[in-house]
Amino acid sequence: MTPSEPVATGLQLSLPGVLAIISATYLATLVASRVAVQLRVPAILGILLLGVAIQPGPSLLSVTAVDALNTVTLSMLLFVAGLNSDTQHIRGFLGYGVLLAVGGVAVSSLLLGGLIWLVFAGLGNPIPLTLALLVAACLGSTDAGATLSVLRGVQDRIPVRVRSLLEFESSVNDPAAILFLFLILGLSGQGGSEGGALLDQLQGFIRSVGSGILVGLILTYLAQFVLNRLITSQDQILVVGIAIALASYGFASLLGGSGFIAAYVTGLFLANNIYDNKLITPELLEHSLEPFNTTMQITVFLLFGVLIDATSIPGALLPGALVALGLMLVARPLSVLVFQRWSPFDWRAGALISWCGLRGAVPIALGYSVTKSLPSLPGLSSTELPQLENLVEAVIFVVVFFNLCVQGLSLPWLCRQLKLETEA
Repeated sequence: MTPSEPVATGLQLSLPGVLAIISATYLATLVASRVAVQLRVPAILGILLLGVAIQPGPSLLSVTAVDALNTVTLSMLLFVAGLNSDTQHIRGFLGYGVLLAVGGVAVSSLLLGGLIWLVFAGLGNPIPLTLALLVAACLGSTDAGATLSVLRGVQDRIPVRVRSLLEFESSVNDPAAILFLFLILGLSGQGGSEGGALLDQLQGFIRSVGSGILVGLILTYLAQFVLNRLITSQDQILVVGIAIALASYGFASLLGGSGFIAAYVTGLFLANNIYDNKLITPELLEHSLEPFNTTMQITVFLLFGVLIDATSIPGALLPGALVALGLMLVARPLSVLVFQRWSPFDWRAGALISWCGLRGAVPIALGYSVTKSLPSLPGLSSTELPQLENLVEAVIFVVVFFNLCVQGLSLPWLCRQLKLETEA
């Protein structure tokens, strides 16, 4: 549909009507969150189901608006993830935290990609291995907010160091999952049929990441100047933080780099910096942006729930449940076990870490990005693209839903059974 064509809906809403619907929807998320908490599952699960229940269809949102919302929310989530990556919190086992976050994403994504390919082949609906790896990359990132909200009821049974590791890992594996996703997209762009084309794709990937890191470092320096010299009130921190995050993405993208990596790098260096301005601390930066970050998470789940084709969910229940079981019982535990020799924790803490792999907003946002990238994959006909797009969205929805339900309900019980020793 071109921009000049009318929106094909039976109900034409005015701007006040649209604003009223948006406000009512966000207020309804509070009810959905409260019900989810009462059921002892992460609140984001209730928000996701609310989006599916609303289902107004894509008619109220243009493709351009959806793409813009997805880009803004994902860049903000990555910027805040960088702010959460405070290395001081895991002093003494930083190396293990980085190994678990970066290496764990690579191991679990590769294992899960193979499992996804086997599941669909076994069910008589084979999909390309590249597509299976892309779906696995979307599901490679864990969600600290969902995990820690579930563990909050039993936090007296969990060592502080383990909680710090879980938060650090979930923050760092966001950009790690995006790097893996971009790498698969880049290497599959030419089908890998020619060595020269494959090398060009790899060089393009390196340039994109390198440019993103460089822009992130430059924006960090400028942000430090603004925070140290121009901030006169704590009320200004939220506005400055949003501006920095969006500037990181925007300038990196304009220069041909990865805006998402730039946003994360900027947040990472701001979180591990010492400021001359007494009004600014890394903790205050993080806390000031928490309300906006929560709004972004709610927006991601609502947007995904609203846009998904609900009729495709029943057909994805069986493969999605099998993929979720493979993620929870095979891919995630093995990705933790591979690096256990470098872990400062015993096997009981390792068991808890391997089960604390709740998926949240970033996998949902990346899932939408993958569906928009399917036309660029080789070997896919235009006739099967709509079906594959619905399949990818439905599978990611089922996996996230199943993961939040099973692990969200069982985490407190597992903490009690493991009887971890907590620090005084």
